[in-house]
Amino acid sequence: MGERYRVFVGGLPWETDDTSLGERFRDFGEVVFSKVVMDRETGRSRGFGFVAFQQEASIERAIHGLDNKDFGGRTITVNRAKERDEMRAPPAGGGVGGGGGGGG
Repeated sequence: MGERYRVFVGGLPWETDDTSLGERFRDFGEVVFSKVVMDRETGRSRGFGFVAFQQEASIERAIHGLDNKDFGGRTITVNRAKERDEMRAPPAGGGVGGGGGGGG
C-alpha cells in the first residue's frame, strides 16, 4: 500500500485542512492521502498532520523541498513518519524505575 510512504508535517497553520495540505505536497509526487489531525473535543487542528505518497522517492523530495520552509506564515517541519509500532515501543534500555524506599 502507498500508505507506508508517509511524512509527518508539524507546525501547520491552524486553518490548514486535509485538501490544502495535500495540494502543498503534490509537487513532490502523487499524494495518496493527506490528513490534518484534529482535537476530538474542540474540532480544531492540532497543528500537525500526515501526507502519504504513492512512491517512496517522493518522501525525500518532500523533506528536502519543504522542511523548515514557510507554509501559510508558519515554518513547518517535514520528517519521515514513524510506523505505528515504532511509536508504541517502550524506550530502549528503559525499565520501570524503582524508588528508594525505606525510612524508618
